[in-house]
Amino acid sequence: MITTYFEKIQEKLHVVQTKEADKMASLAQRISSCIQQDGIIHLFGCGHSHILSEEVFYRAGGLVPINPILIEPLMLHEGAVRSSQLERAEGFASEFMSGEDIQPQDVVIVLSTSGKNPVPIDVALHAKEKGAYVASISSFDYVEKETSRHPSGKFLSEVVDLAMNNHSVVGDAVMTDERVAVPFSPSSTVVGAAILNSIMAGAIGHMAERGFEPPIFISGNVDGAGDHNERLIEKYRRRIPLLTKGL
Repeated sequence: MITTYFEKIQEKLHVVQTKEADKMASLAQRISSCIQQDGIIHLFGCGHSHILSEEVFYRAGGLVPINPILIEPLMLHEGAVRSSQLERAEGFASEFMSGEDIQPQDVVIVLSTSGKNPVPIDVALHAKEKGAYVASISSFDYVEKETSRHPSGKFLSEVVDLAMNNHSVVGDAVMTDERVAVPFSPSSTVVGAAILNSIMAGAIGHMAERGFEPPIFISGNVDGAGDHNERLIEKYRRRIPLLTKGL
């Protein structure tokens, strides 16, 4: 089973690399331009999708101007079932998105494998109203086989500027066994992390090609990293309060 799972993930990654390459490259260039114009990259996800927004935030070797929109009731630690209920609640996104500092030069990435629930869709719509460029990572399999829960009847991929397909199956589980009643072992987090990190790498390369120094964190566990990181944090702390929250 362990080997089979690795094989399944490798297959997914190959499909994504092949079929989503142009979209990932396009978003990488957009992110590069955003950062060169002093913009911020915002990421949002509910449930397990929020993990991906944290994956690229305050990350050693990662870009500094990353702002995860972390809404604790929509995460898992305040109640897993409740978080799923809230993700489906119409109008809930407006309660927190009105307080987010999203500007026209920014990029917003909304993460939702199903792409069918109101909150992620409303987050994307709010960001578009603010003039930001909005991208998404979701599974197009849901569009073909499921029904949207949003009042518009649309899926996340249908309301954004650029929609990427993580090629997850409906239900996310990629493994089966005749002795097990239901499919198991999800793919979306592993694949989503690869998509995001590859896009950020592309953006860094794009900035370097244009002679612009990419703002990248050095691991705090590397000698001499402190001054480098503190300088970058000081530059972005106003627009990304989470960097220095609690200090």
